[in-house]
Amino acid sequence: MIKAVIFDMDGVLIDAKEWHYEALNKALGLFGYEISRYDHLVTYDGLPTSKKLEMLTMEKGMPQKLHTFINSLKQQYTVDKIFTDCHPMFHHEYALSSLKAEGYHIAVASNSIRKTVELMMEKSNLLPYLDFFLSNQDVTKSKPDPEIYHTAVSRLGLEPQECLVVEDNRNGIQAAKTAGTHVMEVNTVYDVNYENIQAHIKMANENRI
Repeated sequence: MIKAVIFDMDGVLIDAKEWHYEALNKALGLFGYEISRYDHLVTYDGLPTSKKLEMLTMEKGMPQKLHTFINSLKQQYTVDKIFTDCHPMFHHEYALSSLKAEGYHIAVASNSIRKTVELMMEKSNLLPYLDFFLSNQDVTKSKPDPEIYHTAVSRLGLEPQECLVVEDNRNGIQAAKTAGTHVMEVNTVYDVNYENIQAHIKMANENRI
């Protein structure tokens, strides 16, 4: 039986995929680099910034010594975007508050850094409903490695099959499936609503996902 719901953040609880894309390209553009929209969607989506920078160094020869500065700039640009564009969404607040009232454990497991996760959860009014959140700074390997979901399940004191993970991109979906959890795959933040989550909990309890 499902006892916990673990959410990815970007593209699931926060419509922030464009924020990360725009913020990183804004920082990269200062040094003459750019990630195309095609590459963002096909290759880079869902990966932590540090991994994206490593890939740019391998693929485009971007100097390694720029990583720390570009990463810092990207994070600041992202924070600016959060303060202007991140706001509560009723269907998310309703879903998480209802699940919490029904006794489900709720957590967030994100490839973003801790500061970004906390700020987004605060600005969206979702932080009070969480048992905890995990960032890429809480693990040694980011998604698609399953470590973050193994860590979340262990911290909840549950078995993987007692957890439903809500994910939107291939790296996160792969991580959750490899960890042995049930997975609810979504396309947009609007798919993440109480009715859909309950339908997937029912399917998971019947071993249909």
